[in-house]
Amino acid sequence: MQYPVYLDYAATTPCDQRVAEKMMAYLTEDGDFGNAASRSHLFGWKAEEAVENARAQVADLIGADTREIVWTSGATESDNLAIKGIAFTRKDRGRHIVTSKIEHKAVLDACAWLESQGFEISYLQPTAEGLITPDSVEAALRSDTILVSLMHVNNELGTLTDIAAIGQECRKRDIALHVDAAQSAAREFVDVEQMQIDLLSLSAHKMYGPKGIGALYVRRSPEIKVAAQIHGGGHERGMRSGTLPTHQIVGLGEAAEIAKKQRKKDRIALAELNERFLQNVSKIDGVSLNGSRQQRAPGIVNLSFDAVDGESLLMALRELAISTGSACTSATVEPSYVLTAMGQPQELAQSALRFSFGRKTSCDEIDYAVEKLSETLQNIRATKAWG
Repeated sequence: MQYPVYLDYAATTPCDQRVAEKMMAYLTEDGDFGNAASRSHLFGWKAEEAVENARAQVADLIGADTREIVWTSGATESDNLAIKGIAFTRKDRGRHIVTSKIEHKAVLDACAWLESQGFEISYLQPTAEGLITPDSVEAALRSDTILVSLMHVNNELGTLTDIAAIGQECRKRDIALHVDAAQSAAREFVDVEQMQIDLLSLSAHKMYGPKGIGALYVRRSPEIKVAAQIHGGGHERGMRSGTLPTHQIVGLGEAAEIAKKQRKKDRIALAELNERFLQNVSKIDGVSLNGSRQQRAPGIVNLSFDAVDGESLLMALRELAISTGSACTSATVEPSYVLTAMGQPQELAQSALRFSFGRKTSCDEIDYAVEKLSETLQNIRATKAWG
């Protein structure tokens, strides 16, 4: 077993060896290194062919048409492009947007910026189990609502949102639905047609692909128009200018194809690891699960600990690579805004840690993690480190 044991797959996954090998063929002089926008010679044609093949692979993962995939630098850019892009093309219809208090910062900060531009944002309150219900979304919709933006799987809790029910309501009212599927595309069934999604964000490094590349699904419809946020050469049908990083795009495509083939198998394995971890952790005193036990995707577990400070516990668990929550906010000592939005007392929110599992996680690693967690909790509580 390699130490520290990596249990932070929700922050990033390692690049699959098959993905890395495929990428290498598009980097060096003896490979297909051309610019996909160079359509006057063979080097460019080969690069363009690779880009379009990857586009088809990503589209296939989510049940989309190849022409509906737009390349970005990752889910953060995809979220910004979707939210701001729709806001400015629909502002004449209305300026009301619905999201929730437990979204990723890429969504919350984009919405906060739109508020400064005269848009009105409704931030939905999650249930005590960390769920955003279709009823709460429906109740927030108004005649001037132009967009709903919600996660499919919450990155801190692992809780699952009923996107299909929300999509049905939004489509009925001609309200655009944006879904952040960074945590779900490789582990949950996602079909943009069946779920009636208009825009969907993906990130390669959450599905065993490279960092720095992602995609935005944009439904091909006269009703769904996205204003560009980056201007330049008019790449990606004018929605996102910039020279395409062929090797990264190829990596995302390969990762998407592998995810499609392995998704069912991966999900079963993650569910077994999840259950093993929770059953063993339940034997430790003063440990509580954050988020719904039933309505969740396997592989992300968020726990709070009585009479222990989360930062102290994290520092003591040097044998485990885990986090206090989202990797984008883990540098702060403030309690998780996701947990406080759920109504968690500050001391419990401050004590929370996130454990997340992946393809390479073994039962031995799960058992080791629980053993180390139990020992460390006993030691910290015995020395009365709390307070």
